[in-house]
Amino acid sequence: MAEIVNLRLVKKRKAKDAKDKLAAENRIRFGRTKVEKQFESDANSKAARFLETNRLEKPDSYDTAEVPTDKK
Repeated sequence: MAEIVNLRLVKKRKAKDAKDKLAAENRIRFGRTKVEKQFESDANSKAARFLETNRLEKPDSYDTAEVPTDKK
């Protein structure tokens, strides 16, 4: 004899499996850890500071007292 199957439960299980598969794909595609995000943020701020300090033409309203110094 054949096994009796509840079609409602099979349909729900199939939908859950599809949702889990999509979530796994999205974690691979879009997921980054907090450390990776912080590293990128630090690298961007360091690059911005470097560009600002090595600017060839300074704006007229630029005051040297406003320049942040990173002497720690």
